[in-house]
Amino acid sequence: MTGSIEQGTSQTHGNTHLLHFLVRLPHPMEKVWPALTTPDGLAAWCTAVDELEPRLGGAVGLRDLGSGRITAWDVDRVAEYTVGEGGGRVRFHLERDGADGSVLRFTREFLGDGEAEGESEAGWRTRFERLIARMGDRR
Repeated sequence: MTGSIEQGTSQTHGNTHLLHFLVRLPHPMEKVWPALTTPDGLAAWCTAVDELEPRLGGAVGLRDLGSGRITAWDVDRVAEYTVGEGGGRVRFHLERDGADGSVLRFTREFLGDGEAEGESEAGWRTRFERLIARMGDRR
């Protein structure tokens, strides 16, 4: 089984943009979690990490997305980073998918007059394609 991006949606409400993705990965949550919550893991598919204190309230600096705080942290399940101007957020929610797989429910919320570079549905789809490819290298 290979990974897949099953759903990607983009919504705009005023100047608030919301992106949602459902990504299936043929790896247990324990193997996916570091790709979402460590500097090396995030840098391999998403963006370089300038700072990441892995705990609720910890500082986070994601080079292409901004700096802020970790506003949700449930080890092996949920990581949410509130970053950038206006308190945009990046949320990763992992769930089991069968015996050996994982489902990633992703939300990106940000403010602005239009989609920032790399913040479009297509931009995040490309990132998730890199994640799937990267995770395939870790079998």
